[in-house]
Amino acid sequence: MIERDAAACTIGVDIGGTKVAAGIVDADGTMSRYLRGPMNPRGSAEDGFAAVTGVLDELLTVPEAGRAKMAIGVCAPGPLDPRSGVVLNPPNVPCWRGFPLTAEIERRYGVKAKLDNDANAAALAESVWGAGRGFRNVFYACIGTGIGTGIVLDGKIFHGRTGSAAEGGHVTIDFRGPACNCGKKGCIEALASGTAIARRARAAVSQDPEKGAPLAAMAEGDAARIRCEMVGRAAAARDPVAQQILDETIGYLAVWLGNIVDLLEPEVMILGGGVSEMLRPHFANLEVRLKDWCVNSRCDQIPLVPAHYGENSGIAGGAALCFVQG
Repeated sequence: MIERDAAACTIGVDIGGTKVAAGIVDADGTMSRYLRGPMNPRGSAEDGFAAVTGVLDELLTVPEAGRAKMAIGVCAPGPLDPRSGVVLNPPNVPCWRGFPLTAEIERRYGVKAKLDNDANAAALAESVWGAGRGFRNVFYACIGTGIGTGIVLDGKIFHGRTGSAAEGGHVTIDFRGPACNCGKKGCIEALASGTAIARRARAAVSQDPEKGAPLAAMAEGDAARIRCEMVGRAAAARDPVAQQILDETIGYLAVWLGNIVDLLEPEVMILGGGVSEMLRPHFANLEVRLKDWCVNSRCDQIPLVPAHYGENSGIAGGAALCFVQG
C-alpha cells in the first residue's frame, strides 16, 4: 500500500481546540519526534494559523527534518472539506470560517499538504500501521469525550458525496433518548461517550445517595464533580452503581455496533479513545451481546480490537494521509 522508500518521512499535525501537536513519522508509522503547543481558537484566523506554524517551525529545526522536504498531513476539527483543504466552521475552533488551511501550509512551506478530520485520519493510520493492518475494509471509532468514527473501504477513506460521511457518533439508536449536542436525540454519543457516562453517573448518585456513596466519595462528596474515569475506577473496585452504568454502556454499544455490522460488514472494528480503553476488559462481553443486535449471522467473524495508536493517533493519522493518499 505504501509506495515510498522505507527511509521516507512525513509530518503529521493534530489540531484541537486547545492544542497543536506535530510529529515526524516514518513509512512504518513510527514517530521519531513529537512537539506540542497551545492553540488559539478564539482569536483571528491568522492567530490560529500562527499557533500551527509555531509548532511546525520548531519541529523543522530538528536534525531529522533537515533530510528532505516532507509532506504535511493535518487533522483538524470539522466540519471541513478534505478535497479542497478548507476548514469550514468548526465549533471548537471558531477562529476559522472557510479557512484554506492546506493552501496556507503549502504556500508557507513549499510542500504538499493534506487535510482531514481526526477520526477519518486515525482510521487510515490504524488500517495502514495499526490494529487494522492487513484488512481492506475497516471501521474505526474513537470513544472519548464524544464519539468520532472513520471508515476505510478498499484501503481508502470513505468521504461520501461531499466529505461529510462517517458521522457514526451521531447515529441514533433511541429516538426518544437524550438530546445530543448535534441537535438529534438518542445518538450513540449522547448515550455512550465519556460525557454521557459521567452524566448518567451523576444522575444515579443524586437519585440514591446512599447506594452511590462510594462513587460520590471519589468526587469528594459532590455528585456534580463525577467524571467518566471515576466511573471506570469505581467499577473496577466493584461499585454496583458504576458497574451498572458500564453494563448499560456496553448494551448501547452493542446495539450501535450491530447496526454498523449490518450496514457495512467491515473486516475489523477498531475502538480507540479513553472510554474504549476503560471498556477494554469488557470487549468479550460486548462481542457476545453484539450477536443479539445483528441480522448478519457471521458477525462473530469480525474482530473487535483495541486501537494501536493512543493520544498520538491524530499525528499518525495526518502522516497516513500523505503516505497513502499523497
